[in-house]
Amino acid sequence: MDQSSGSIRFILNDTEVAVSDVAPTATLLDYLRLERRLTGTKEGCAEGDCGACTVLVGRLAKDGQGDETLAYESVNACIRFLGSLNATHVVTVEHLARKDGRLHPVQQAMVDFHGSQCGFCTPGIVMSLYGLWLANDKPSRAAIEKALQGNLCRCTGYEPIVRAAEAAARERPSALFDPIARARETVIARLKALRQDKTIVIRRGEDCLIVPVDAADLARVLADHPDATIVAGSTDVGLWVTKQLRSLNPVVFINGIAELQRLESSEAGLTIGAGVSYTAAFEALSAAYPTLGRLIERIGGEQIRNMGTIGGNIANGSPIGDSPPPLIALAATVTLRSSDGTRSLPLEDFFIAYGRQDRKPGEFVESVFVPALPAGERFAAYKISKRRDEDISALLGAFRIALAPDNRVTSARIAFGGMAATPKRAKAVEAALIGQPWSEETIRAAQAAFDTDYQPITDWRATSAYRLLAAKNLLMRFFLESTGETAQLRRFEEVA
Repeated sequence: MDQSSGSIRFILNDTEVAVSDVAPTATLLDYLRLERRLTGTKEGCAEGDCGACTVLVGRLAKDGQGDETLAYESVNACIRFLGSLNATHVVTVEHLARKDGRLHPVQQAMVDFHGSQCGFCTPGIVMSLYGLWLANDKPSRAAIEKALQGNLCRCTGYEPIVRAAEAAARERPSALFDPIARARETVIARLKALRQDKTIVIRRGEDCLIVPVDAADLARVLADHPDATIVAGSTDVGLWVTKQLRSLNPVVFINGIAELQRLESSEAGLTIGAGVSYTAAFEALSAAYPTLGRLIERIGGEQIRNMGTIGGNIANGSPIGDSPPPLIALAATVTLRSSDGTRSLPLEDFFIAYGRQDRKPGEFVESVFVPALPAGERFAAYKISKRRDEDISALLGAFRIALAPDNRVTSARIAFGGMAATPKRAKAVEAALIGQPWSEETIRAAQAAFDTDYQPITDWRATSAYRLLAAKNLLMRFFLESTGETAQLRRFEEVA
């Protein structure tokens, strides 16, 4: 294996750094606080939930015209590994104010509108709002609230923070004032120079960190290290380290591989590379399957959606992952790749048992293909969780049906997460629907089949009885929504 360098190179605020003595599981947060003494970035939850550690990471990306641009996203430094940062620009709260002490408009608005009390969460909130400030000069209240989904504050009640965001959006000093705008062209040139053209391998004792240069190189790396941990967004793997204190070795970082960022739309459907984040996929998924857009907005906070990938959500095989159930209902297929070539299989067949997927040694998820929804078919997905935003699902149901001209069900695909050891089809419910009229009587009869399909567990998210009842009620909700019975739906929600 060729080795271009023994270091991860990136720009930190206005300084280029090269990190060579680094463990595979070293986090950006620890590096900022312990090595660089940039202590504005805080550790709160250490699991990507509270947002106190929020920083911006800029990377080179293609715009709509295929030209290269610099895109910045808010991320959780507590679960972002240093190995994923090669050829990026990391921006912390210390970079915002001018050298003379003048605050950035986002910071000044937080002062003016009393958006900070104890102050612990404030730097992370400032960075989330700064990311919004860069991307949207006229944000709606909904856009502000979305940007703040991943930032928790126990003091203010958020209203002063929202008012600060609204005020900051109106303040647009010259480009020379903003640190990112001022240095944009310089940073683009510097990041291009930092791009790797060969595999990066860093060894620290017995630990090994590997950054492949492309998908073919990744296949070769995994052929040599079939037991390696593959890290894309680290929104799940990060918790293995910060909460479970697991030692991972070797670790292979794939978020910089261009081929895995592929997102292609055609009449046949949508191809999503394994490295495509929820944020990057949001627009295409929302256009093709609107219910998926609404679902993605409830996956984690903005920082998690910027880091997490749909391919990673599939590859880790969690029974409560949010993307597999709707993708199974849409008859998605997954493509796996290794040094021996590629193979594709229905996504539902990829999940074998709890903790087991149909992925051979040396294979990795390359992409997922989601077929276009035929005209006239009805599709919806519903997430049940203890809080609306930034929470793990107790269960998630996805429903898809096709009706004949006489209103009889000709096909049905129903899949759930949180109801079994894997994401799983409700085949008995489907059978109870097919051939029957799409009516309330049919729905009530089919609800009983859930007891055949699932025997969910009881845990701290929900009891077995609750999960079964909720699944049955979601089928009724899907029926009421698909038939336009909004008045009935309101009454249903009152008693569900």
